[in-house]
Amino acid sequence: MCDESCKHGSEVEAYFGNRSVDYKKTSLKDLTLLKKSLHDLGVNWNTEVNTVKGYKDQKHFANLVIKQNNNYDIGFTWNGFEYQLVADLQFWQQPWSVELFINKVTQRYAYHSILKTTGRKGFQAVEELTQENGSIRLTLQRWN
Repeated sequence: MCDESCKHGSEVEAYFGNRSVDYKKTSLKDLTLLKKSLHDLGVNWNTEVNTVKGYKDQKHFANLVIKQNNNYDIGFTWNGFEYQLVADLQFWQQPWSVELFINKVTQRYAYHSILKTTGRKGFQAVEELTQENGSIRLTLQRWN
């Protein structure tokens, strides 16, 4: 939508939230965007440590590791197509359930992906509203 204030430009709105976007279709393919998403959520990560401990102390490679107090860290590993979560769920020690964690990470990833993609096309965010249900309404604008 565009009013007189953006007469010489164009504007788009992106709406995404916990229920309106099918996060299973959003692939985590960009490590930089994944890092930004985790940062937004206040989740500390490390790329210098490359292993997480699993069942019976088995070690698994991870490109990005999230430390946990119980020493059973969680991580994300590149499978050749996308980054996937690597964790022994028995030792999950995050403030959210696994499903909610993935939903939150994926929402932030989609947010940063939209900003990156539209930014390349000259759009800038001019308004961002977080709704009560956690969804985000993002208004982008581009001047011609």
